[in-house]
Amino acid sequence: MRVLGIETSCDETAVAVYDAKQGLLSHALYSQIATHAEYGGVVPELASRDHVCKTIRLVEQAMADSCSIAKDITGIAYTAGPGLAGALLVGATIGQSMGFAWGVPAIGVHHMEGHLLAPMLETCAPAYPFIALLVSGGHTLLVNVARFGSYEVLGESVDDAVGEAFDKTAKLLGLGYPGGAALAALAQKGDPKRFHFPRPMINRAGLDFSFSGLKTFAANTIGDHPLDEQTRADIACAFQEAAVETLVIKCHRALQLTGLKTLVVAGGVGANLVLREQLQHLMKAEGGAVYFPRNEFCTDNGAMIAYAGCQRLLAGERGDLTIKVFPRWSLEELICPAKPA
Repeated sequence: MRVLGIETSCDETAVAVYDAKQGLLSHALYSQIATHAEYGGVVPELASRDHVCKTIRLVEQAMADSCSIAKDITGIAYTAGPGLAGALLVGATIGQSMGFAWGVPAIGVHHMEGHLLAPMLETCAPAYPFIALLVSGGHTLLVNVARFGSYEVLGESVDDAVGEAFDKTAKLLGLGYPGGAALAALAQKGDPKRFHFPRPMINRAGLDFSFSGLKTFAANTIGDHPLDEQTRADIACAFQEAAVETLVIKCHRALQLTGLKTLVVAGGVGANLVLREQLQHLMKAEGGAVYFPRNEFCTDNGAMIAYAGCQRLLAGERGDLTIKVFPRWSLEELICPAKPA
């Protein structure tokens, strides 16, 4: 089976071709960062318009790069949610239309399932079951993954996602948009002993997260000190340490709760080097293993959608011609495949 995957959930347009036997054959991506940077965040209408302009071009590029023609494609997968409604509709409409024109099944894929499965694209892939930490600009989730399609959400953010908190704090520090990576780079120059930020919700039972208060604490600290370059670096360092330690503590709890020894980390924040280092230390101490996708597959990409779609198609899932998108969509609402992929 060879699947064309289309991702248009937010501010990246991405297309990939995945073959069940040969693996990932191609992936193409266009980032809208420059379009939205002057506004300090994603403008949904501009995002949708850019997807309209770029998606078909990227389909052509991905098809050419994979040496595929229409008759080689046996299925199409597109992101059906969660995400921006208008942006999702672009990918869904194109995906369904191409499926109809080419006479192949087209199915909608859950964006977070795509992220969760991104490490499966690597040569050394995790085996089920495992705990997944999904950390991005829009989501922070701890998920118990029993097998493909069977997901139990153990904890999630009750307010800001961790990636959103990184970006908002970066903006307060004058680092522009998106600022998560810039904040992490600045934090390397910081003094970790100067400021101590709270580790939110670690003294409460459960595995939920909250990062809004941490962002407010950072804002108050910024307001209380003259912002010379060293102070900015020290605040960035303190914020990053607090956010990362909180994530590590909750991962440890999830592993203890379930007794599992495998951790998968995905989403844009999964590229953070400090987070990777601390989780590697955690899993070494626990006698387990942690898996990350390569950096280019931490952020939104078509490869993860093509892979997830391929697994669902192999499991016998088929959609109709109805174009449906789900701006809000829980992982636990996914239908478990009738047969293993």
